[in-house]
Amino acid sequence: MFKIEVANVNDIPVIQQLRDEIWRPTYKDLLTPEQIEYMLDMMYSTAALTSQITEKAHRFLLLYDDQRPIGFASYSTTDEAGVFKLQKIYLHSDYQGKGVGKLLLDNVVERVQAENGNTLELDVKRDNKARFFYEKQGFTILKEKDTDIGNGYWMLDYVMRRPL
Repeated sequence: MFKIEVANVNDIPVIQQLRDEIWRPTYKDLLTPEQIEYMLDMMYSTAALTSQITEKAHRFLLLYDDQRPIGFASYSTTDEAGVFKLQKIYLHSDYQGKGVGKLLLDNVVERVQAENGNTLELDVKRDNKARFFYEKQGFTILKEKDTDIGNGYWMLDYVMRRPL
């Protein structure tokens, strides 16, 4: 039985466990090992996650299959009225392609709508196959975005949006 729970700073070790199980394998063929380590530290260190939860008001959700954590998502408001940003959504590979990612995304959408959101936006690496999942869920490409993340690394993304 799947359940989704709101995460807080006490759940950071669970998010980091999922990071190690999901994020590294997802990006191993898309990024260099050095860039992976740089980005993991930048986005998933204890300090970075604490800041996201407590200062940047990212709402984190943990997805469980019974007691086993299998995925997570986070979202936040943006400067644009009614537009929320899907910051992260990751699912263990054993559960991909089985409707479980849609379950997690639908939960995010419900929460965004409850906060009067009318649009969900995300960034996805241009050569990440997850783009096709997002398209199936009603997202369309708004534009390309190249972001200098420091240390000589760039994120080459599509910005995608879905009306709610």
